[in-house]
Amino acid sequence: MTESTKYLLSEDRMPRDWYNIMADFPEPMAPVLHPGTHQPVGPADLSPLFPDTLIAQEMTSERHVEIPTPVRDIYRLWRPSPLIRARRLEKALDTPAKIYFKYEGVSPAGSHKPNTAVAQAYYNAEAGIKRLTTETGAGQWGSSLAFAGSLFDLQVKVFQVRVSYQQKPYRQALMRTYGAECIPSPSDLTESGRAILAENPDHPGSLGIAISEAVELAARDEGTKYALGSVLNHVMLHQSVIGLEAMEQFELAGDDPDIIIGCTGGGSNFAGIAFPFLGAQLRGGRRRRIIAVEPAACPTLTRGRFAYDFGDTAHLTPLTKMHTLGSSFTPPGFHAGGLRYHGMGPQVSHALSLGLIEARAYQQLGCFEAAVEFARHEGIVPAPECTHAVKGAIDEALRCKEEGKAETILFNLSGHGHFDMQAYIDFFDGKLEDGDYDAAGAEAALAQLPQLG
Repeated sequence: MTESTKYLLSEDRMPRDWYNIMADFPEPMAPVLHPGTHQPVGPADLSPLFPDTLIAQEMTSERHVEIPTPVRDIYRLWRPSPLIRARRLEKALDTPAKIYFKYEGVSPAGSHKPNTAVAQAYYNAEAGIKRLTTETGAGQWGSSLAFAGSLFDLQVKVFQVRVSYQQKPYRQALMRTYGAECIPSPSDLTESGRAILAENPDHPGSLGIAISEAVELAARDEGTKYALGSVLNHVMLHQSVIGLEAMEQFELAGDDPDIIIGCTGGGSNFAGIAFPFLGAQLRGGRRRRIIAVEPAACPTLTRGRFAYDFGDTAHLTPLTKMHTLGSSFTPPGFHAGGLRYHGMGPQVSHALSLGLIEARAYQQLGCFEAAVEFARHEGIVPAPECTHAVKGAIDEALRCKEEGKAETILFNLSGHGHFDMQAYIDFFDGKLEDGDYDAAGAEAALAQLPQLG
């Protein structure tokens, strides 16, 4: 009998509720603070940016939040996503480990990002909002919100980090196909953008700057709200469908992961795969190794400081306690644009501070080598961001080989790289280089952390 490769759930087994890790953390998270008063923020402080329902989800400690029927109906376009056993990769590595990956590249936009984009667009449309602003790095989030906006008749304006805007023209084309406007950031459309350009007309941009521009436009127009593709609690909540499905699929496979791996920039795809398993562990279930993998050139978890910081460069956002390299830190222009953020989601940061997860950092050349090996055995070309998760999974499988351990590894393949092939061209042509971590730049940025007394 042929062994199964894919483990599929029918649409009627799609999760009906999102899972919230806040209900199970053994210690509460530090509150989000108002940047002026340094007091905990309330719903009124967030209302210029988000509709009431998303604010409630951001602050809730309820373990389960119901997924609205209209959102589940759209999820059916690609969910449940497959759990796949990487049998050919296992054989090539000659490892006793079993390697599984949850493949989120089957969504219309090609990544996990529509899991929250559709939910955010739905709640904004329900609240009567007509326009959304956002930022994007590589463009996976921007194209996902553009897709979601097209379904709910929302105008979407995307500020894309300039270096990614130049590297990835097909992401721009995808956003425009869905009806969104894509603007390289920093731009001359906002005060924060003009201030950056006045100092450096050729600034490559950063996610912190792009967030500032998007927030600035939303805050000055009552009919416009802001949407964020990672970092925030409600984004992690929406992404939990990934891990919830995976738990059921492992029951189909008659297996259970010992190790769970995801790449981290703001933390959304990592939280999506890991938090449902971590929550079960915190409620008395079996312990697992959960590994967050990040780029060595922007190592927020492995070299950042766990402190209160702004989420954007112009200091328009509230203060959150997170692992940060400083809000003015500008990472080098390596190809994993979705991982070039100065901070890490507060929930992921909190989990690391409690010792519930591990973190490691990789240089991009090793990640692309792992991605090519994966593609040549499993057929899927990973997005540059999730090459880090592929590298992590291969390293763990080789460790199992050395130690003679038949452990089960799960990683989140959070998107395909079909719009990122210039990165692979540069890799094959020897033009891709490992980016140095700017320790001096990070120290200078960290010296500007807000003083809370």
